Amino acid sequence: MDFDKDVAALDKTAGSVVNATNPDLKAFFARGGKLIEWTGWSDPLIAPEDALHYYESVAKKMGGVSKIDNSFKLYMVAGVQHCRGGDGTDTFDMLKPIEDWVERGQAPGEIIAAHQTSGKVDRTRPLCPYPQVAAYKRSGSIDGAANFQCKLP
Repeated sequence: MDFDKDVAALDKTAGSVVNATNPDLKAFFARGGKLIEWTGWSDPLIAPEDALHYYESVAKKMGGVSKIDNSFKLYMVAGVQHCRGGDGTDTFDMLKPIEDWVERGQAPGEIIAAHQTSGKVDRTRPLCPYPQVAAYKRSGSIDGAANFQCKLP
């Protein structure tokens, strides 16, 4: 592969199919589209910062975070690798929140995630919509989601 030529050629011929970088989601949002994106902070394959950059580019293109908040949520999951694995809470359901949002108009907030060791849950945490983060309430077990709250850093 010749990176100087082949990447540009692929982008020109198949970019609209393989790249998810267009921040103009106006038509999607106008049709009532809802988007939940998540990525693990420890993903070794795709830089987690790319998810942040995309979210921020959509917000900028669409007129600010307040303009996309009813249609687009980003969750950054601490300690999780590519789709699963790592020290983070990598077991959670994103299907129910998107169904509730699309079908019932209930926008997702915190989503409870779990970490398992040998098939047994040993830690839970709330996943928070960006830019919020899970903050310890300073009491109770650090392994329980109930002892954390989503808040701005």
